[in-house]
Amino acid sequence: MSTYDVTVIGSGPGGYVAAIRCAQLGLKTAIIEKYNTLGGTCLNVGCIPSKALLDSSHHYHDAIHHFEKHGIDAKEVTVNFKQMIDRKNEVVSQTCAGIDFLMDKNKITVYNGFGSFKDATHINITSEGKTETIESKHTIIATGSKPSSLPFIKLDKKRVITSTEALSLTETPKHLVVIGGGVIGLELGQVYNRLGSQVSVIEYMPKIIPTMDGMLSKELQKSLKKQGIKFFTGHKVTSVTTKGNEVTVIADNKKGVPVEFKGDYCLVSVGRKPYTDKLGLENVGVKVTERGQIETNEHLQTNISNIYAIGDVVEGAMLAHKASEEGECVAEIIAGQKPHIDYNLIPGVVYTWPEVAAVGKTEEQLKEEGVNYKVGSFPMRALGRARASMDLEGQVKVLAHAETDEILGMHIIGARAADMIAEAVIAMEFRASSEDIARSSHAHPTFTEAIKEACMAVDGRAIHS
Repeated sequence: MSTYDVTVIGSGPGGYVAAIRCAQLGLKTAIIEKYNTLGGTCLNVGCIPSKALLDSSHHYHDAIHHFEKHGIDAKEVTVNFKQMIDRKNEVVSQTCAGIDFLMDKNKITVYNGFGSFKDATHINITSEGKTETIESKHTIIATGSKPSSLPFIKLDKKRVITSTEALSLTETPKHLVVIGGGVIGLELGQVYNRLGSQVSVIEYMPKIIPTMDGMLSKELQKSLKKQGIKFFTGHKVTSVTTKGNEVTVIADNKKGVPVEFKGDYCLVSVGRKPYTDKLGLENVGVKVTERGQIETNEHLQTNISNIYAIGDVVEGAMLAHKASEEGECVAEIIAGQKPHIDYNLIPGVVYTWPEVAAVGKTEEQLKEEGVNYKVGSFPMRALGRARASMDLEGQVKVLAHAETDEILGMHIIGARAADMIAEAVIAMEFRASSEDIARSSHAHPTFTEAIKEACMAVDGRAIHS
């Protein structure tokens, strides 16, 4: 029987990072993955393929809407949808192959099969009807999540689909009805809107991206509406039925009146739920919450001391980078180190265009908590760089403590917001004040000048607005 210091179940951004960090720290490490490729949801059917399609569709959108203004005459630009999907698949394959390389480089043993607990120190791995057992001193559960649905919706994965199927369609929908105005629904909705689909987004809450700052929600909806996406907020879906190639969605509006939507595809994007199926948690007594999340302490340790859990199977935001941070953290804890994670400083991003990114507290949270704060904001259209690239939409909003000036939150919508938010994360890790950023030189012309100006605006001294 093979024995290991650490075995990781699941090879997504949490699992594979945990395995690499364990190996770096001198621990004999194995990783178990039930699929044939490593990388989990993020690399195979999530973050990476969706960004590939977002980029491809963005190029097409620019070609038909902006090239002429730039002095580029591109006649009869058309979409080769098959090639777009093929390129997406190539990106996924290359990225997953990179994880294979990293496993070899770090001398991590890879098992392809379904891992389940026999007991606290033994794991069964089942593949093609055969089972082998390995022994592991520590185990890290990193099995991720799967798409959620509503109890009355039958996902046929042909016409009523999840994000997984939406990434591999063979045609562009005529009318895509999206249930859920969160990150996944908006990103994939924009992909197909750009490619010519009519897109209708139905959201139960009063606003899209409901957990983010109200400014971001308002600005993003305004922008996407201008691009042609239709929004129906405050609508409760009550029925989804399919007849042939037509899907009918019925939702009660804010007044409780049923509204009918007919499309050829319906994307159900109402969130994700932890994936712990058949892990054998009951065999070792690992506790799970009512929501299906594995219970852990502040060290991401379950009630069974040698078993840890990270990523989407535990409490908190279901984000790839959050899982990776937890993977590194647990590896270092097992090795006897004392790392920490500040969950308030895990950024959230929506990869639409304009992009949306945020870190720290929202204005709504600060009001609810009774924190005395100041606001500084700056519009992207006031930047020379934004005018040069014709990316004029959006703004940066900075929230700083009224007495100490410490930055409590930063919320960005605009071009390259996903990259810009890192400046805010680093500043807040060091508990910077808005004046610290305001007095730091930013290259001109860049989009990040908006961060400097927003920080200057906290004290009413922005130069260009």
